[in-house]
Amino acid sequence: MNNNSIIVLDPINLSLILRGLDNGIKNFVSGNCTVNLLLMSLGGLFVNNLIDWISIATYQAISGGGAKYMLALINQFKSLNILNNNNLTISNLTTIEHVIRKDILHHRYPIAYNIIPWIGNKKINEQSLEEWKSQVEINKIINTICSPIKIDGICVRVNTLRCHSQALTIKLKKDLNIDTLKQIIINHNKWIKFIPNNKEYSINQLNPLIISNTLNIAVGRLRKLNFGKKYLTLFTIGDQLLWGAVEPIRRMLKLLINNN
Repeated sequence: MNNNSIIVLDPINLSLILRGLDNGIKNFVSGNCTVNLLLMSLGGLFVNNLIDWISIATYQAISGGGAKYMLALINQFKSLNILNNNNLTISNLTTIEHVIRKDILHHRYPIAYNIIPWIGNKKINEQSLEEWKSQVEINKIINTICSPIKIDGICVRVNTLRCHSQALTIKLKKDLNIDTLKQIIINHNKWIKFIPNNKEYSINQLNPLIISNTLNIAVGRLRKLNFGKKYLTLFTIGDQLLWGAVEPIRRMLKLLINNN
């Protein structure tokens, strides 16, 4: 967050990066994973100054905590070995749940068959560090710190291996129809993969298994909320190990090389 650094995400803030280079900035860093993925999803809305505020609920893969947590998740599932139980029935679910609690809760990070509704250390206003980053990093990236867009929500770790998902509630500055909003989102960058808002497409294409290990940013469940004409919701998924971590830095290195 220092003034002598730039959080790089060139599909969003290329002009700020180039200006920083001209001004002698030397520190270029990748942003928080959910921040990068949110900006890639909503770049068109930010560019057109359409966002009043955003409320976020994240579903963040275990790999966001590092390789050791991925191994912990796999080992926790393996230790239970429930899926190999040929006697598994609905009637003995109570016993199975007892086994899960007994075997999993002794782990320092119990994630198998579980969620963790806190990521990072505590910040101001009872936020977790991950939640705090959303507003401060997004406004630094898009250079709106002096007049920040309000962004807040709850960040949750879930037992998927890869890809962060986010359910977003957005208050728009003006009423636009869904078709217009869809085109604004799609036209911002070539990585947007728009998923029609129906059951079949949502179940089969709007999920981490489809998006994992690609640069695609899935955007779906786009619709207006019953709160009013300016209220929008959508669900987005991206691979946080790529756009959320290494890809912005890889692109920044390439930009530095091309610009000597």
